[in-house]
Amino acid sequence: MSDRIVLDTAERILADLCPPEAVNDAETGVWPAALWEALEESGLTLAWVREELGGGGAETGDGFGILKAAGAWAVPAPLAETLLAGWLLEQGGLAAPGGPMTVAPVGPADAVALEDGVLSGTARQVPFARQAGHVALLAAGRILLVEREACALAPGTSLAGEARDDIALDGVRPLRSAPAPEGLDRDRLTLVGAAVRAAQMAGALSRLLDQSVQYAQEREQFGRPIGRFQAVQHALAELAGEAAAAEAAADAAGEAVAAGDFGPAGVAAIAAAKARAGEAASKGAAIAHQVHGAMGFTYEHSLHHRTRRLWCWRDEFGNERVWSVRLGRLIAAEGADALWPFVTGSHAA
Repeated sequence: MSDRIVLDTAERILADLCPPEAVNDAETGVWPAALWEALEESGLTLAWVREELGGGGAETGDGFGILKAAGAWAVPAPLAETLLAGWLLEQGGLAAPGGPMTVAPVGPADAVALEDGVLSGTARQVPFARQAGHVALLAAGRILLVEREACALAPGTSLAGEARDDIALDGVRPLRSAPAPEGLDRDRLTLVGAAVRAAQMAGALSRLLDQSVQYAQEREQFGRPIGRFQAVQHALAELAGEAAAAEAAADAAGEAVAAGDFGPAGVAAIAAAKARAGEAASKGAAIAHQVHGAMGFTYEHSLHHRTRRLWCWRDEFGNERVWSVRLGRLIAAEGADALWPFVTGSHAA
């Protein structure tokens, strides 16, 4: 499948089956069954899994296009998490099950152990754990597939109203297991997770810009649309800049993951993307709410579907401070003479 076909399919499904009402209903515990069924039947949920392992066999870049669309539409289901879980399972040659999945551990402090084929430990704030049928795990140098029902769960909720649950793995036996390939460790999983969240933030910011421009054209004050006021125009221009920067950075991170580049250049691209997208999320959400005024703060308006998710995603898989520090250390390690070649990418030529 080409990029265009995959993206068109995702956009069509989300436009038809992910209205604001579905996002609001999901916060009350209503599972978006029709949406998920359509996503699964189209192969979008397992786009990063080879066909022989039960997936859609799409290119890695296609998956990042799906992630942008998911962020733009504020998908209230674990589409991103299932994509990431499928990616992890494929690294070990493990067949992907049907249904929603999630990934653990996602926090740097989580300790999950595997001894004599039995897991122990707790994974905290796992996205959509209660809605997931299976959990893809990376522990003790192995890739594991666990049935979520076998785990004890302590419910939690994010600022966006989505499940962020703690799951206890004590005494749980994996359904499937495979050794992780060389180089695949917690850090690499975090890097891919950061690229995933950067893509979602880029998609959400793009839609925030569209919403804000449309509102500025429709909302009138003093007999004319507010979009004609210079202050609003400046705000929209700044929002457009933040959205463009986030998308460019997210694209670079996606290209690094697609190329399997987890050396200094690839890590730098992902670190910069997560830090820059997080910064754009903070600034962009504030501008969008300023343009919308009081209307944007009402629960009935869909603006908050994206702004609240942006505030959550900027902290997951490392916030701006974490990735800025790592990027600074990475550049410092290259030395002063290598700074410009490293920043411009010419060092790889």
